[in-house]
Amino acid sequence: MSNIEIREGEYGDKTLAVEPGGIEAIPEQDRHGKASHLFSVWASPNLEFATIYVGALAVIFGLSFWQAVIGVIIGNTLGAAGQYALTKDGPRYGVPQMVIGRSAFGKIGNALPSIFNAGASGIGWFAVNSASGAFALAALTHWNTWISLIIVAVAQIVIAAVGHNLVHKVERYLLPYLLVVFGVSTVYVFTHAHTGVASHPYFPGAFLVYVGAIYGYAAGWNPFSADYSRYLPANTDPKKAGLFAAGGLFVSASVLEIVGAAAVTAGMHAYGVGTNPVGDFTGLLPHWFSYFVLAGIVIGSICANVLNIYSGSMSFLTVGLKLGQSARRIVAIGLFGIAGFFLAHWAMSNPANNLENFLLVMAYWIGPWLGVIAADKLWRKGSSIEGLLFAKRENYAGPIAFVVGVSLSIWLFANQSYYTGVVPKHNGNFGDIAFPVGFVLSFLVYSLLGRKQAQRGE
Repeated sequence: MSNIEIREGEYGDKTLAVEPGGIEAIPEQDRHGKASHLFSVWASPNLEFATIYVGALAVIFGLSFWQAVIGVIIGNTLGAAGQYALTKDGPRYGVPQMVIGRSAFGKIGNALPSIFNAGASGIGWFAVNSASGAFALAALTHWNTWISLIIVAVAQIVIAAVGHNLVHKVERYLLPYLLVVFGVSTVYVFTHAHTGVASHPYFPGAFLVYVGAIYGYAAGWNPFSADYSRYLPANTDPKKAGLFAAGGLFVSASVLEIVGAAAVTAGMHAYGVGTNPVGDFTGLLPHWFSYFVLAGIVIGSICANVLNIYSGSMSFLTVGLKLGQSARRIVAIGLFGIAGFFLAHWAMSNPANNLENFLLVMAYWIGPWLGVIAADKLWRKGSSIEGLLFAKRENYAGPIAFVVGVSLSIWLFANQSYYTGVVPKHNGNFGDIAFPVGFVLSFLVYSLLGRKQAQRGE
């Protein structure tokens, strides 16, 4: 249609060429790749220490190992389901995920979740994974954590700035090494684990908080989904693309989170101020092998953060600031990298508390965002939204439903150290169910306000 913005410049499948353009639709002559490549795109970023540490939170919370396993399966199933559904739109429309969200939010209203995602991924997640990579590099080299953090951050920024094709290749070619080192680590951890240790009496409160953290970790990738499938040819089987993406996310995250829970039973500690959780984990392994694992943790953090900072820039561009598209993308990556660097340095002072709170905050906004997106998809019944992606139109049902879902779910059900909602404040063992409540509220409000507009294809 006439209002579709098509990306200019030649790119093709060149790996080291700087990606031209920004959020515009990818021209058909530049479409390339296979659906199967999406497995490595979503497996490699989760084969890192942050994933292990998310799993470890269960036993730190007082849950048993088997309660942790159940929580991991529930949280990752929900996160992978979102990844499956959203990835399918990449080949169909050829634009980033947040541009597709304009159907439900309108062009201006879509700035709200785009800003949330730009900050959460480009700065927040960048900080989380940079911290784990810096911990590993410091343990491997005995360098200062500042120096280690600088090296890790610069490598991530450079790869993301070059662009989409290099990101794909980095994820694919580093996957075999990550599979080997973390596969062997899994065997070592389980030979020393005590999986039959009973839980403390924190059920169901701690369990619900843990499921929220697991979901927040997995669903944190959902707003990126189409970013890495948008270059696939338009005739790619969307279900196949969705399955490879969801499978890569579910398998890698689930395995290492279960390893994390087992590692605590094997002797890995709860972490407070001034600790190095990465070094504590590798202490469970043979000394000679720990060096390979530390290198794998550095590599895994880079695999995760090139996605975070690249997609953070895509979300930033979706807000609509005026500059040259390529220049905007690279400038955004640089700014997010600097901000994420300083946030990572601060977060490294108390890793357990800061990671738990961050994961729950991620779930607080992604649940309502997914509720709006799901309702919009349901009522449009598969009809094309191509004509809405760059149109100057608004859909106020989206931002209203999003704000209602976020506000009410946090006010009523949030349960973390920075804020406790009304319900858990009066029942400390209630846990945290803000993310499913936010999803349901936003889904219902959008269905009430935007159903007819969606059914008309507007």
